[in-house]
Amino acid sequence: QVQLVESGGGLVQTGGSLRLSCAASGRSFSMYTMGWFRQAPGQEREFVAAIKYSWSGGGLDYADSVKGRFTISRDNAKNTVYLQMNSLKPEDTAVYYCAVSRQATTVPSGMDYWGKGTLVIVSS
Repeated sequence: QVQLVESGGGLVQTGGSLRLSCAASGRSFSMYTMGWFRQAPGQEREFVAAIKYSWSGGGLDYADSVKGRFTISRDNAKNTVYLQMNSLKPEDTAVYYCAVSRQATTVPSGMDYWGKGTLVIVSS
């Protein structure tokens, strides 16, 4: 049974940092795209960052709103993906979800598995 479990969320002041982790189990995701999405109250779920996998290559992808502040990384040996979030802003407040896909995609509808999310609150 596939499970994605996020951790590391919490309350932080503007300008602070948090590191989110997503531990995957049930199968190896070394050949999957692993990504982070977020959903603020009353808003749609949006893409944040991803490490894309494809047979022809892959790469990192970030939403414009987080470029230069967030860094995604993965440890295939631990089946874990991380999101280092620096210079946090109140508009980063949201539930952050981990997701994986067999495709090199960053579209929520293209993800195959989802975690339950971890809440990040950035106070002003």
